[in-house]
Amino acid sequence: MRIDKFLKNSRLIKRRTVAKDACDQGRVFVNDKVAKAGTEVRVGDVIRVEFGNSSISARVLDIKDSSKKEDAAGMYEII
Repeated sequence: MRIDKFLKNSRLIKRRTVAKDACDQGRVFVNDKVAKAGTEVRVGDVIRVEFGNSSISARVLDIKDSSKKEDAAGMYEII
């Protein structure tokens, strides 16, 4: 699954266009490499997203094409 779609489905970022913009600005990393919006994400990958002067690191646990709000938190774990 594409990183921008994963960020939206997991609700780490609310909108896919915002996720794409974050990738274009170099603020999203997959396994410590700068990720483009089309970078593929797999179970076990570590994602880091930088927001201003803070950042979130999460490990991918599950990949779903769509998810409800209650299920979205099960797609990753914060590390």
